[in-house]
Amino acid sequence: MARSSRKLWAEHLAGKGRAVTAIDPKALLKKVPYSGLVLGVDPSLRGMGLAVVEFEPNRPHRLLDSLTLKLKPKVPFVECLGEIHKAVAAMAKKWNPRHLSCEETIYVNNFKTAQIMGASRGAALSAAAVLELPVFEYAPLRVKQAVVGFGRASKEQLARTMAQMLQLPEPLSYDESDAAALALCHALTWIPD
Repeated sequence: MARSSRKLWAEHLAGKGRAVTAIDPKALLKKVPYSGLVLGVDPSLRGMGLAVVEFEPNRPHRLLDSLTLKLKPKVPFVECLGEIHKAVAAMAKKWNPRHLSCEETIYVNNFKTAQIMGASRGAALSAAAVLELPVFEYAPLRVKQAVVGFGRASKEQLARTMAQMLQLPEPLSYDESDAAALALCHALTWIPD
């Protein structure tokens, strides 16, 4: 039978809880800050966000480029995938980023939506694969937690936070803001091998 959190907390305060492993503070200071460009990709079939963010130690993060790839409903599905691949490849070739940061597949109830999301992610990631660009994937909750400090933050909160962090005069569109947040999440949480 599981013990209640109240009992576990009482044991912890009494010194009878699980032993806490010691953390070496010097090891925490050894984390090397990310340096270089990150291409953030917020995948979507009809409104994909792309953003290139520059990270240099002891300097503010800088948004170098951002784009929302809008594809009208009359554009056939396969053509959309081709446009997504081309847009990611063009942005990567233009800026030569060190890494690509993409949103992980999210759970959706609708099978057709899941297929469309998977295909748009696949088109974006195939461009990175062809260019041999390392890809890192992050869950939306993790991105919001890393950037805003709250995993359930709204798109508006995320856009305003990104505008402040990147010192922009106005918030980006939601798609571009999400892409920039993916780049920032990668730079803040990436641990070199």
